[in-house]
Amino acid sequence: MIGFIKGNVDYLANDHCIVDNNGIGYRIFMPFGQLSLLKVGQEVKAFTYLAVRDDALLLYGFLTRDYYSLFLQLISVSGVGPKVALGMLSAAKPDEFYLAIQSRDLKFLTKLPGIGKKTAERLLLELKDKIGSTDGDDLDFVDSTGTLTGTVVDDAMAALVTLGYTNSEIIPVIKQIQNRYTMKSEEIIRQALKLMARR
Repeated sequence: MIGFIKGNVDYLANDHCIVDNNGIGYRIFMPFGQLSLLKVGQEVKAFTYLAVRDDALLLYGFLTRDYYSLFLQLISVSGVGPKVALGMLSAAKPDEFYLAIQSRDLKFLTKLPGIGKKTAERLLLELKDKIGSTDGDDLDFVDSTGTLTGTVVDDAMAALVTLGYTNSEIIPVIKQIQNRYTMKSEEIIRQALKLMARR
């Protein structure tokens, strides 16, 4: 398998680029957000995955290891192929996706291209133990199953959900509240609403 390809960008399209490596042009399919960072003539290093089909050999590439690692995790889920995984990574950044898995945000997942309710449920089921936190601070806030730790925080979270906010909107805001574990749930809710109003 080709681990990475390093060369100059020879051509850019909506869903792929062609990288010239010693006179050989490799067609590499990439998420839209990463393709938008490239320019023709630019030197690039892409971490790659070779998908073998009956009728084609397709290269999928990523500029960073976090995108590459998440891609590998996504295609390990039954029903998610490389093309669907690429579409998901074009619509959501890795940290957004990790947060959705941690907080069991089915609504966020079903908005991703090619993902219905059943596939979203499979993603939650199969990835909840594989995906850790995006940074160390998450560990004092969300456990491995996506459940908030601390009764007071749980109560505040539940109240905000009833107000129409999603887990992916709530968690980053509550993480900003420094003394959340020593406060009353009403105080957490008030501060969270203030922070959300500033966004």
